[in-house]
Amino acid sequence: MPIIEYEIYVDAPIHICFDLTRNVEVHTQTTTKTKERAIAGVTTGLMENGDTVTWEAVHLGVRQRLTAKIIEMDRPHQFTDVMVKGAFHSFTHTHEFVESGTGTIMKDTFAYKSPFGIIGKIADRLFLEKYMKNFIADRAKELKRIAESK
Repeated sequence: MPIIEYEIYVDAPIHICFDLTRNVEVHTQTTTKTKERAIAGVTTGLMENGDTVTWEAVHLGVRQRLTAKIIEMDRPHQFTDVMVKGAFHSFTHTHEFVESGTGTIMKDTFAYKSPFGIIGKIADRLFLEKYMKNFIADRAKELKRIAESK
């Protein structure tokens, strides 16, 4: 099971980073490359513990739908979402926020399991793990840009 970890410093208060990360409209703004949009569940505003959202996006040239649910939240330090339905066999994405000086360190830990057994493991090594690392890093950089402009 690949585990992707990414960390970025944001020159903004912890509560701003926390709220931007769980905001549906901001998620859409930070994923324009994949044309993500919320089509079911919470489709606007801030997601809370227990909420679900279904995203439609284009990943690797294929239009896909993925439903995620927030299963744990410790405002403003951490929340975790898991895939309920989608292309992966499973995933858990933990978002952590740590105050650092006048800003915040945002940490993503994304653990996933690909479908299709050995074929999925080969896909991980060939391209999927790198694709997901880039997706998470790109989104974090966009969140940083938005948070620091407030």
